[in-house]
Amino acid sequence: MPTASTQSFLEIDQIREGVIILKNKALRAVLMVSSLNFALKSDEEQSAIISQFQSFLNSLDFTCQIIIQSRKLNITGYLDKIKELANKQQNDLLKIQTKAYHDFIEELVGEGNIMSKHFFVVVPFTLLEAKEPTGGGLLRAPKVPTLTEETFQRCKQQLWQRMEFVALGLRRCGLQAIPLTTPELIELFWGLHHPKQAEVGYYPEVPPELSK
Repeated sequence: MPTASTQSFLEIDQIREGVIILKNKALRAVLMVSSLNFALKSDEEQSAIISQFQSFLNSLDFTCQIIIQSRKLNITGYLDKIKELANKQQNDLLKIQTKAYHDFIEELVGEGNIMSKHFFVVVPFTLLEAKEPTGGGLLRAPKVPTLTEETFQRCKQQLWQRMEFVALGLRRCGLQAIPLTTPELIELFWGLHHPKQAEVGYYPEVPPELSK
């Protein structure tokens, strides 16, 4: 009996032009959102941010999904540069001090479990479901709508309008939001399913034909 691949269990059908197309032909776009240090704000600033965010949520006439991704801080590249610098040192004392600094940072990050956080907003756009033919019965599976190129471009434009609306609302809260491109979306989902490799900064190379 053949074993099903992991991809067969995912709801994603394809990713193109910065848009996620699900198997039911619904569309999704992802905004990466900046952060702000809320605790350092004054009471008046905190109240203003909360009020503005509440107004933003109340202004939405479509659902959004907010995702917070926590990952162990990756400083592999930084540690490699320090190690390389230590090896190039001509002065023995500086070489010892640089190596000691490398070991200290490596131990600090390893034991402290320092995490980095990334924030995303998923913006949806759903195609209208095709009507079932008369007499279809309760057991008949709903038809998956056909997504033609013309329909995709039209829906993509409306999805982009939603994204601009969300980005504007977040900007009023002091946050910056940018849409993820196709390669960035591929890396995001790859990292979610390969967290160990992603933590050390390894990502597969995206073929040129998928970068559009």
